[in-house]
Amino acid sequence: MRNLILVAFTEPVTDGLVFPRDDWPLHITLVKFDVDPTSGADPTERIAGLIDLPVRAALGARLTIGADAGFGRRESIPVSLVEPSRPLQELHESLVEVVAALPGRVPTPDHTLANYRPHVSHHGDKRTRPGDAVVLDRVALVDMAPDGNHSVRRILYLWELTK
Repeated sequence: MRNLILVAFTEPVTDGLVFPRDDWPLHITLVKFDVDPTSGADPTERIAGLIDLPVRAALGARLTIGADAGFGRRESIPVSLVEPSRPLQELHESLVEVVAALPGRVPTPDHTLANYRPHVSHHGDKRTRPGDAVVLDRVALVDMAPDGNHSVRRILYLWELTK
């Protein structure tokens, strides 16, 4: 399976950016998923085409950072929750529908749809703060193991809000 993820970056990134798996730019996960690579063709363009309309509809949405929380088994992963947002929730639900139709698989279905809890994970001193305003202005399709290398991530496709 090919591991991909759709995220909304909250800090500047560039198309094609490669970064270490443990040093992500700050982001909101929209949906993490797997696709079967045995169909031969690279699915990037197909996925980008299927999600283009819902992504473009959501670009420009204003989000507010909420309270800090802890995720994970022992709530040891510090995150900043994102306040409920209709455009963000609708985008998430649209992306989950597309993944199901690929066919794709969401490895964490318990954290999707009605159970989706958008958040920004803290990375050392990099973090968002309660009350921060964030504009959904960069959505990216990211390869979780480009060329089989699990130590880095690569932005495959980037949608940006045009000013």
